[in-house]
Amino acid sequence: MALWACFLVQFAGLLYLLSCVPYIVCGELHINHVDHHTQTMQSDDCDWFLGSWVQDDSYPLYDAANCPFIGTGFDCLKNGRADKEYLTYRWKPNQCDLPRFNGQEFLERLRGKRMLFVGDSLGFNQWKSLTCMLHSAVPSTNYTFTETKGGGTFSFQEYGVSVMIKKNGFLVDVVVDEKIGRILKLDSISTGNQWLGFDLLIFNSYHWWTHKGRYQTWDYFQVGDKLIKEMDRVEAYKIAMTTWAKWVDENIDPSKTRVFFQGVSAVHVIGADWGEPGAKQCIGQTTPVNGSAYPGGSLPAEDVLRSIISGMKKPAFLMDITLLTQLRKDGHPSVYAGQGKALVDCSHWCLAGVPDSWNELLYAALLGK
Repeated sequence: MALWACFLVQFAGLLYLLSCVPYIVCGELHINHVDHHTQTMQSDDCDWFLGSWVQDDSYPLYDAANCPFIGTGFDCLKNGRADKEYLTYRWKPNQCDLPRFNGQEFLERLRGKRMLFVGDSLGFNQWKSLTCMLHSAVPSTNYTFTETKGGGTFSFQEYGVSVMIKKNGFLVDVVVDEKIGRILKLDSISTGNQWLGFDLLIFNSYHWWTHKGRYQTWDYFQVGDKLIKEMDRVEAYKIAMTTWAKWVDENIDPSKTRVFFQGVSAVHVIGADWGEPGAKQCIGQTTPVNGSAYPGGSLPAEDVLRSIISGMKKPAFLMDITLLTQLRKDGHPSVYAGQGKALVDCSHWCLAGVPDSWNELLYAALLGK
């Protein structure tokens, strides 16, 4: 309980910190029709999400010092992290290799397109990673970059490509009632019109659902007309993600828009989860967990997402990143999040680092490999 309370305090600080298989032909995004039960982006007999981290001297994919977009919270080297081995790992599926990320090819395949990330600060982490990866690939190309409390836009005029983000921790609605307080409406999405008209959508939601006490950002759950003060968080998450899936099924034309879901990114606050009971959260971790198995086992939210997405009428593709993030106990900012040692971030990820692999998976999907 003490560790969990400590994590909540630190995550509250992070919220403050972060507030300041398809192909393209003739410019059109085509969607391969796949069996809903294989929508976790597998290629032939290769499961992209079952693998291990291997050292590769050609990594990282970019130099954080040359990326002006990272911001304070993710720039671990600038914040004083001395060890650099964590930068040299590449995600390798057990039965294949992912194609190496080519930012120029990525932009060519998205020429004239718009993509939107919708989610919490882990989606923000991935968006920042992609901005750095693309900027590194075409450093002399003109771009525009804007960032606000609620989102941001990164655009390349030469390619007509915009990569945007809208921060939305739950995907479903949170409303304020003057008498009752903040209500998390598990079966309602009223902001979905903001997600329409994009060629690629990358959603994520999970971490905010774990908050409790004064760190949670709602007072009541609501399902239909029923207000609920407290309920099982996994069940609440399941209802909400089912609402999101229904919205996709009712509003997205898969011939025009490709939908991804980021999956559940792991935190590292209990050393016993990775076989190191004496560890103080992720502090001092410098190497990944070896192999393709995580001692702490799977997360219930993983199964929730797999079940929901496999039952959708419209194709949505789960980037099942849980295992590959569980294995990276060394990849978090830890005490190098830019607010001194009082803030220990074992939730987000250093850049360059783990989220780059998520964008490599996205790139592989765009290549149809």
